[in-house]
Amino acid sequence: MFTGIIETLGEVENIITEGTNLHFTIKSDISNQLKIDQSVAHNGVCLTVVSLTENSHTVTAIKETLEKSSMKHLKIGSKVNLERCMLMNGRLDGHIVQGHVDQTAICIKRDELNGSWEYRFRYDSATGNVTVEKGSVCINGISLTVVGSERDEFSVFIIPYTFEHTNLHEVNVGDAVNIEFDIIGKYVARLTNL
Repeated sequence: MFTGIIETLGEVENIITEGTNLHFTIKSDISNQLKIDQSVAHNGVCLTVVSLTENSHTVTAIKETLEKSSMKHLKIGSKVNLERCMLMNGRLDGHIVQGHVDQTAICIKRDELNGSWEYRFRYDSATGNVTVEKGSVCINGISLTVVGSERDEFSVFIIPYTFEHTNLHEVNVGDAVNIEFDIIGKYVARLTNL
């Protein structure tokens, strides 16, 4: 389980294809603190550390993960938002994030607002996922508050700290991002559709 509070940015150093899997080697300032078999969120995708070097770690994304997330778009040099799993004795500063990406969304608007940024995203609402105004959503692993919500679109505002310390500053109109919808909202939506 995660909180959606990004610890650091990593950088993709290597990508190896093996069958339908992709092995990503990520260099970061937390890699030397990780352990084999540890869960780490990469742009919101919970992946298991399978090998380590002094300054990097390797994780594997299987076909299912690649189909549901934007991991397939990563290249060598891509910046990746990283968060280790939540400590049970820590504060939940964001919201409950599972690291299970529901789908991708496309950035359809990015405006600078004299000190903050507005991003608007479009997603396929046919899957039953929803957002609500003032609710939570996880974009590339970042816990954010929804400020505008429609059936297949939503918007968020980004403060300078988040813009500078996550890979959102690299997200432009037309780019795909990973979306994990709020777990409570998903259960409510499921129960009302029974």
